[in-house]
Amino acid sequence: MTIYSRNMKLIILEDYDQTSDFAAKYVCKRIRDFKPSAGRLFTLGLPTGSTPLGMYKKLIELYKQGKVSFKYVKTFNMDEYVALPRDHPESYHSFMFHNFFRHIDIDPNNVHILDGNASDLMAECQAFEDKIKDAGGIELFVGGIGPDGHVAFNEPGSSLSSRTRIKTLAMETIHANARFFGNDISKVPTQALTVGVQTIMDAREVMIMISGAHKAYALHKAIEEGVSHMWTVSAFQLHPSAMFIADEEATLELRVKTVKYFKGLMATHLKLVEDI
Repeated sequence: MTIYSRNMKLIILEDYDQTSDFAAKYVCKRIRDFKPSAGRLFTLGLPTGSTPLGMYKKLIELYKQGKVSFKYVKTFNMDEYVALPRDHPESYHSFMFHNFFRHIDIDPNNVHILDGNASDLMAECQAFEDKIKDAGGIELFVGGIGPDGHVAFNEPGSSLSSRTRIKTLAMETIHANARFFGNDISKVPTQALTVGVQTIMDAREVMIMISGAHKAYALHKAIEEGVSHMWTVSAFQLHPSAMFIADEEATLELRVKTVKYFKGLMATHLKLVEDI
């Protein structure tokens, strides 16, 4: 039985491709070591956006190589836009099926994505929390972060004890997401349903992916300064088993001693996926 370290880890790799490869292999290893079955599903929290695309591509490759099966995996996605049709190409439902789910052997009944078109959005959020609880909690929650340190749509100022809820999006987020809507800000949804910080914190393990120099300051805030609701990613300092996976550019704002310390642990961390 594999014992997973109960502390914060920072994995520093050369570039986005390497971070994606490591993340995919780690998800694969966690599923395989769990040995899921029909009566014992592996519960996996998943993100959307550009950051996890490389991971999803590599997970599909691992599935096609017969190294992992998602037959007994149950997923919970982080968020979904409000009032965007489910079949809209930029809905997170469309994103997940186009980029991941339709390419693997997951049972569609085990896929859980918030319904941004529900008649009662507050009830939809509570039902999502209830489904996570009924599933026994989430084994591994994977996430990315924005340049302002937000996780899912838990933007600056979000309560660190928050749970799944309706969130009005910050203008910075709307501008950042405009690229997915033909750079037309008027077409970007202004609200979303999102899991809360505490929802993610309740997972038995959290894995956060960070790539690019534009997110370097957020990584600095995440691990080198105190916990703050203005940088929601910093909450994971308090998680008993959190892992940050970053490329070299994302470490540009970290202190030299911090980088040196975590790089000194890399040989041990890389062994986590050496058999995949």
